[in-house]
Amino acid sequence: MAPASSNAPVLAGVAGHPVRHSLSPVIHTIWAKRAGINGYYIPIDVPPSYDEFARAMDSLRVVGFAGVNVTLPHKEHALRYADKKSENAQAAGAANMLTFSDAGASAENSDITGFAEAVREQRSEPGISALVLGAGGAARGVVLALKALGFTDIRIANRTMERAVELAEAFDLAVIEWGKRSQVLENTDLLVNTTSLGMSGQPSLEMEIGALKPSALIADIVYAPLKTDLLRRAEENSHQTVDGLAMLMHQAVPGFRQWFGEEASVDDELRGELVKELNRRGKT
Repeated sequence: MAPASSNAPVLAGVAGHPVRHSLSPVIHTIWAKRAGINGYYIPIDVPPSYDEFARAMDSLRVVGFAGVNVTLPHKEHALRYADKKSENAQAAGAANMLTFSDAGASAENSDITGFAEAVREQRSEPGISALVLGAGGAARGVVLALKALGFTDIRIANRTMERAVELAEAFDLAVIEWGKRSQVLENTDLLVNTTSLGMSGQPSLEMEIGALKPSALIADIVYAPLKTDLLRRAEENSHQTVDGLAMLMHQAVPGFRQWFGEEASVDDELRGELVKELNRRGKT
């Protein structure tokens, strides 16, 4: 929450490595300005090890930070560091939020609610069958969001079968061989890419999506570029899509509420400002 003194600025930020690409400072700065809050949200580059992360968090607490978002490679470190862990964070095995208080550090995973809200924004009843591409930390959060949305038939396809099986066993899911991922789309209501394929500087996601039914929704958690090749092909086939920017905006809401003490709105104006920033960076 915001400090009691009106003269003391609220301090928050995002910790990661690298972190300069993050749009989170843009989001929180816009919201703080809207609310008339004296506050700062700062990108904090923290070297990859847990020890470095713990030292950085200790220092932030000393100087009065209300909390931080946490991005790669520190989401598991954040969970380990926390004195108190939410059910979502424990289930996901990772946290993207740390809130500091006299009682210690509390961990939360708002990626789960962020993805769920981004899907709900497009469709109030998204379906029951989903295919998730990838089996990393992001995939775990997406699976939890899908379960919260009411999906009962969730399948996992990953380039490394061992990781797919590990995730499937943890959440009672079905595993699809990576090479057969296009063969199970006929009855799929939602296709989600949680891999780095399609991200700027990474190979494209080579996948035939023609078998998807017209009502299927396609989501990609990548937001650089904003419109990945997968989403571009989905739109060409007249499918509704959810891009990574939608998830990013929605996952930021709980942190702003917790640290700055105000509600935040995800709206067209905010999205427009973020698209401008991506254009400036050449990431659309």
